[in-house]
Amino acid sequence: MKILYFAWLRQRIGTGEEDVAVPAEVTDVAGLIDWLKTRGDGFQEALADVSAIRIAINQEFATLDSKIDPGDEVALFPPMTGG
Repeated sequence: MKILYFAWLRQRIGTGEEDVAVPAEVTDVAGLIDWLKTRGDGFQEALADVSAIRIAINQEFATLDSKIDPGDEVALFPPMTGG
């Protein structure tokens, strides 16, 4: 699975993207975020407030209960404002 991190998430985690082998029991976005938090302090800090994070799966907006598959691209980013 490819995971993309944007803005302050990228800064706190220390990378803009990574390819990971997610455990088989991780089947939705909430599970993915919980698993990512176990990967270190930067992940815990960046993902502490899930309400401040938006998610896209394969470039489509998603929610915490959205299902994920091993070949998906998951993007995590802060809310955006337009102008």
